Amino acid sequence: MKLPSLRIGDLIANIPIIQGGMGVGVSLSGLASAVANEGGVGVISGVQVGYRESDFETNCDEANVRGLIKEIRKARELSPDGILGVNLLVAINNYKDMVKAAVEEKIDLIISGAGLPTELPALVKGSKTKIAPIVSSGKAAALMTKLWQKKFNYTPDLVIVEGPEAGGHLGFSMEQLQADEKPDLHSIVKEVMEALNPFKQSNGESIPVVAAGGIFDGLDIAKYIKAGVSGVQMSTRFVTTHECDADIKFKEAYLNAGEEDIQLVKSPVGMPGRAIRNAFIKALESDRIPIKKCYNCLKPCDPGVSPYCISTALINSVKGNVENGLIFVGSNAYRLDKIVSVKELIRELVSEAEAALG
Repeated sequence: MKLPSLRIGDLIANIPIIQGGMGVGVSLSGLASAVANEGGVGVISGVQVGYRESDFETNCDEANVRGLIKEIRKARELSPDGILGVNLLVAINNYKDMVKAAVEEKIDLIISGAGLPTELPALVKGSKTKIAPIVSSGKAAALMTKLWQKKFNYTPDLVIVEGPEAGGHLGFSMEQLQADEKPDLHSIVKEVMEALNPFKQSNGESIPVVAAGGIFDGLDIAKYIKAGVSGVQMSTRFVTTHECDADIKFKEAYLNAGEEDIQLVKSPVGMPGRAIRNAFIKALESDRIPIKKCYNCLKPCDPGVSPYCISTALINSVKGNVENGLIFVGSNAYRLDKIVSVKELIRELVSEAEAALG
């Protein structure tokens, strides 16, 4: 059976795979354009996207807006006909400015998590940009949709359901993730689809649901397509591609990681995440790492008490300083064994999924 296309309003992705946004600097124009050119949805991470700008240290917010614009334009140049998105955390301090810049650059899709994007419909009003919240429960999906409908007469163009096996910041408590019976993506997806069932888009169709977090191969894709989702979001698999924008040492850290090297960590803002155990993680177990420079990037972060600066940690790792940085990773990263092209990866995923679908 052929994989269905992913319809997001008037956008149609022939391959129902969204490449997840990975920051800092892991998914920029290089990776996003390559995925878009293969028929998937390529996503640029907006997290500290201006870290290579000359004034980043002194003018962080403006550097990030400028950096985002550059990456969107470069991605569009490399993929003039592909579907391109940006991932923008609700928790960043200059969220509205970043959304505005993406909309002005005519980005196809804005994905937002790390908080509920309650005002996002107003920020894209009058544009063709589609918007998708990331949720981790049926309750959050219904709350978000009801609020958008009541306040803006707008329903999400897409809802991404992220489960507990993802990397980066997770929408679960540490207690939930460490429990013997932790949340299960398959169950959460069903819960979200049921919660969204009463809501319809303006064309009368159901809101598309995309499953994310721990999806590794074509068998996983087929499993969730059979469960009724419109597509999947995958991040970890795309790190070990030639086109991924991270340093080769970052990619090699994924390849060298065993299952025992992947652990839960707590970010400075209290949210749990999943990362590769390295010298940086070990150092944090005995003491906090002093913050020499605060970028004022996340709303809830207090540099006076935070155990470390997440911006510095992520920038170090993406540049190749992998022992002194934070390497966010999905739970299945230990299964990776080689670097391939995006074309090869998507061809493999599609082949596996279609065979599993029969």
